[in-house]
Amino acid sequence: MITNLETERLLLKAPGKDNLSLYNLFYTDEEASRDYGGPLSPIEVWNRLKADLGSWYLCGFGVWVIEEKYTGTQLGTCGFWQGIGWPRELTWWLLPEARGKGIAHEASLAAINHAYTNFQWDSVETYMNDNNVPARSLVERLGGIKINRIQFPDGLYRDIYQLPKS
Repeated sequence: MITNLETERLLLKAPGKDNLSLYNLFYTDEEASRDYGGPLSPIEVWNRLKADLGSWYLCGFGVWVIEEKYTGTQLGTCGFWQGIGWPRELTWWLLPEARGKGIAHEASLAAINHAYTNFQWDSVETYMNDNNVPARSLVERLGGIKINRIQFPDGLYRDIYQLPKS
C-alpha cells in the first residue's frame, strides 16, 4: 500500500500520469539528469515513470513525487529504488530550480523515517557515482556512514552509506 508522506513544507505522493511533465522536464534535460541515466527520450521518460509506479506494486516500495505543500508545485522525487542485481537505495532527484533549498534533505528524512517505522527495515542505505558531489554532501548531512565499497552491475565502484534512524 502506498502511503503519502507530509513534512513541514512538502507532500510526497505516489507517481502517476499527472507527473509526466515533471519527469519530462527532468529526464530530457541533459545537465539535470546526467547522474540519473539521462538524458532520456520522451518514450524512455514514460517508461521510467511507469517503472517508478510499478515498483510500489512489485516491490512494496518506490519513489514519491515531491510537491510543495501550499502551491502544489512538483519539484522532483524521493524514495527507494532497486534494480535487478543492485542494492536497494534511497534516491532522489530535483528540478534544477528546486535545488539548494533543503528540499531533498527534508524529503529524504521523511522517506528514511517511513522506511524504518512503516516498512520495518533494519537498514536504509544509499550510494552514488563518485563524481556526484551534491549527493554525497546530502548523504553526509543526513548522517550517512560509509559501510562498504562494491562493484555494481554497470562495472562502476560506489561507496555504500547507511543512513541513521531520525
